[in-house]
Amino acid sequence: MPWKETDTVNLREEFVLKALGKHLPLTRLCEEYGISRTTGHKWMERFRQGGLPALHDMSRRPKESPNALREEVVCELIRIKNSISATWGPKKVLRIYENKHGSKDAPSLSSVKRVLDRAGFVRHRRRLRQGETARIKHGVIPKASNELWTVDFKGWWKTRDRSRCDPLTVRDEFARFVLDLRVMESTGEKAVRPVFEKIFEIYGLPDAIRSDNGSPFASSQAPLGLSRLSSWWISLGIRLDRIEPGRPDQNGAHERMHRDIREELEANPTENLSQSQEVFDEWRHTFNWIRPHESLDMKTPGEIYSPSERSYELGKVDISYPENWLERRVKSTGCISLSTNNIHVSHALAGHVIGLQPVDDRLDVYFDYLRIGYIDLHVMKFMPAVNQKKKRRGRSSSGRPTALRRSQGAMEAPVPDEQSTQKV
Repeated sequence: MPWKETDTVNLREEFVLKALGKHLPLTRLCEEYGISRTTGHKWMERFRQGGLPALHDMSRRPKESPNALREEVVCELIRIKNSISATWGPKKVLRIYENKHGSKDAPSLSSVKRVLDRAGFVRHRRRLRQGETARIKHGVIPKASNELWTVDFKGWWKTRDRSRCDPLTVRDEFARFVLDLRVMESTGEKAVRPVFEKIFEIYGLPDAIRSDNGSPFASSQAPLGLSRLSSWWISLGIRLDRIEPGRPDQNGAHERMHRDIREELEANPTENLSQSQEVFDEWRHTFNWIRPHESLDMKTPGEIYSPSERSYELGKVDISYPENWLERRVKSTGCISLSTNNIHVSHALAGHVIGLQPVDDRLDVYFDYLRIGYIDLHVMKFMPAVNQKKKRRGRSSSGRPTALRRSQGAMEAPVPDEQSTQKV
């Protein structure tokens, strides 16, 4: 009989020590441990010959393998390799061996590879790191207000009382309208989200938001660089548009506004943060309603901008996916439950519903219109999307079903998939 499933080696040691103490007959001791007398005698003999270390499992590898290559075959493979070009690989070595000795008793290709590797002919290359987490970028060119908002942190400076002034700036790309210029106590998601809630309540929801790849707008550790803040934006039906790392020029108009802030506000620091916010509000009013802009034919942003028709409603918004997909809500741990398995996806998606599209032996994982990766059903593990090489032009769309947004029982129009959004 087998040993009970616990720490087997400790049980063997305990059994042997009790048997040596002769407190119980060997037969009763074997019954107590649920093993046969044959097994008991085997481990007693092992102990007598090698002590406690002998109670560990011994290797089951056979001393000799009937399929092992003979010494003369190994030597012949090495002679062939030495006689040909150093760049020739195991396939060519095997073919030369078969031409010389026939293919009947020739070794397998894997055996040739193993021989050449052990003989030092193989130069192992350092494995490259997996491609960085894929990023979301569309290069949106707005043609009306609220088609694209841009957001960034200006960069901090000190007030006269030595407080850190770190302004958050949000603007409409088309109208150049500054939606908010806010002194922030923190740059984290918990501080930034209430600011956007207030902006959404006043101006409505944009179609897309452009940001850099820094926190809290993005996360280098999450699939597609999603953060808690950007995941919330997506749940509201807002698309993401990221600039490339190290390319602030891709958000040039926003950076131009930052230069004005640097010259007009940062150069004249206030006494404290409260006074800074008062100055910011006054500066924003002047920028939006008094200062004419050459790019707007000398009109002011306030003359061009109009609030969004998409209103913001407080409350939780879930995303609905096609009927033949599975839906799972991401737990606070970043995991989903699937066939009694806890599969980690991302903490950034905690509380949101994701869609799982069955495809062959995997489940493609979607968060709204974004394919964020897939679940390998063989190992029940989530594999995040990574940057891929650019595909050739002219290839057709996959025709994949798209997600629908569900809020308080209402369904909106279908959202295009990730491939189509890259052409916006």
